[in-house]
Amino acid sequence: MIPQWLSSLEEEDISFIRRFLLASGSLKEMARQYQVSYPTVRLRLDRLIQKIQAAEEADRDPYVALVKNLAIQDKLDFDTAKILITQYKQMKKE
Repeated sequence: MIPQWLSSLEEEDISFIRRFLLASGSLKEMARQYQVSYPTVRLRLDRLIQKIQAAEEADRDPYVALVKNLAIQDKLDFDTAKILITQYKQMKKE
């Protein structure tokens, strides 16, 4: 069975994970393969981690996952995402 978080990733993300594993987790090697700087690869990995975390959260709360995904995809800034999530959680408590 394929985990839900894995099935939510794009083909490009899965390819990145595959290359990362084959490079034994070396970000320096990944930077060399992609011909980009180390910080660029680090940012890509951080965003991929955020996508996986958001996918796992989608099972618990689809609205929060949606807002986080919009922020990860740069369709919504992080400050606005935090405000929306905070307000949503406060409304749920009431």
